[in-house]
Amino acid sequence: MNTIDLVRMLIRDARSELSADPRISADADAELAACQRRLDEPLQVALAGTLKSGKSTLLNALVGEEIAPTDATECTRVVTWFSRSVTPRVDLTHDGGQHTALPVHRTGGRLRLNLGPVTAERVERLEVGWPSSLLDQYTLIDTPGTSSNSSDVSARTLDFLTPDEGSCQADAIVYLMRSLHSADVALLRSLHEHAGTGRGALGIVGVVSRADETDGGRSASLDAARQVSAQLRTDRQLAGLHRDFIPVSGLLALRGRTLRQREFAALARLAALHPDEREAALVSPGRLMAADLVIAAPDREQLIAAFGMVGIRIAISLIRAGAKDAPALAAELVRHSGLEQLRATLSTRFGSRNRQLKVHSALRTLRSILLRHRSPHTVRVFRSVDRLLADNHCFTELRLLAGLAALPVPEPTRTALDHVLGGRGISATTRLGLPPDTSPNHTRAVALRAIRYWHDQLGEPLLDQPTTRTYQAAIRSCEAILAS
Repeated sequence: MNTIDLVRMLIRDARSELSADPRISADADAELAACQRRLDEPLQVALAGTLKSGKSTLLNALVGEEIAPTDATECTRVVTWFSRSVTPRVDLTHDGGQHTALPVHRTGGRLRLNLGPVTAERVERLEVGWPSSLLDQYTLIDTPGTSSNSSDVSARTLDFLTPDEGSCQADAIVYLMRSLHSADVALLRSLHEHAGTGRGALGIVGVVSRADETDGGRSASLDAARQVSAQLRTDRQLAGLHRDFIPVSGLLALRGRTLRQREFAALARLAALHPDEREAALVSPGRLMAADLVIAAPDREQLIAAFGMVGIRIAISLIRAGAKDAPALAAELVRHSGLEQLRATLSTRFGSRNRQLKVHSALRTLRSILLRHRSPHTVRVFRSVDRLLADNHCFTELRLLAGLAALPVPEPTRTALDHVLGGRGISATTRLGLPPDTSPNHTRAVALRAIRYWHDQLGEPLLDQPTTRTYQAAIRSCEAILAS
């Protein structure tokens, strides 16, 4: 019996045993049924960060359509779930379980969400269903920004990401920040502490967001954002916390994925202007609208609304660097944005561990339910859950990969650790740096040599604790290869 089937059996046993106890409410069975359904659902990834960190824009870039609201409306004050659906739909749960199907309106290619007479405080769940290949793999969860002027809005996000009771509903978190502030450190510390108790997400992917704005929108803005990312790896404020942050511009990625021919034509006309004329027009939105140009005013308005002045400047620089048509510019915008690195990281860190993470998440939820609905009938199930949760090496790998960039080790050692801990993929050959068609006998021999190598590294004097833990995990990963 594989692990997922074993977990399904434990959930069924728990439902059966709890149903025999008259003291247990029907709520427990509903929770267990939801836990069982989650085994067959995509991984749940939450986007989190302080106010105006670019979460909704990045979510839209990942999906490739503008379905998450980016303007300040009631909808941006609630946790919103984006899941796979054959046809677009918007479902609202409010006021003690009432369900309302909201109308699906698109204006200018954007989905417009409107809660109608329901205020954010009355919303229990807002779910958007959308046909998207990415949503086949992940359910994305857009959370309101923390450090909001409204304490209720911040509390809503904190209650979701770091619940006092039960488990966090997100399997993983993409944490966005523009630069390191005390609010980021506090939230990252809370996420780390909750993960350690089993009440938080299983892993974090860090993002230096709005990377196109890092140096004022110049063509080297992503390079400047990479410097910020490098500085975070050694920042003392993040000691013991997540330190690996990918620079990403959600705006550039979104514009690349939704670029229209008319937008390209307007940008190309701007790029063809004399440098003095172009620079004078790009001083501000007002200057661009007032300038005497061959570009129609509605097209200029569209560029300003879609790209912003920073995005317009970067798009023009890419056209002047060789992007000669709309597909070429679209590809360059996405490449320049850093989106593909983020998607690759999500795939290798979480997508490839889909089964393991869902099992671990379901077991944590099952354990939490059994603790809150204690019954002598479920002691056997509880012990079985604890035995399975004791094997949490997948979770250990994710935490160590997040801090790998800060380890005081030579770069070749860091690269080898990234491979063996599953940072490039979780197959045995990928972990050991071998061709995919390597024979099992040779793979086993290399795994044995790797175990000896990492044991030798543990013998080095003056190793710090993070490095020691990482070497020990590398040994455990190699032992798992042998066991499989």
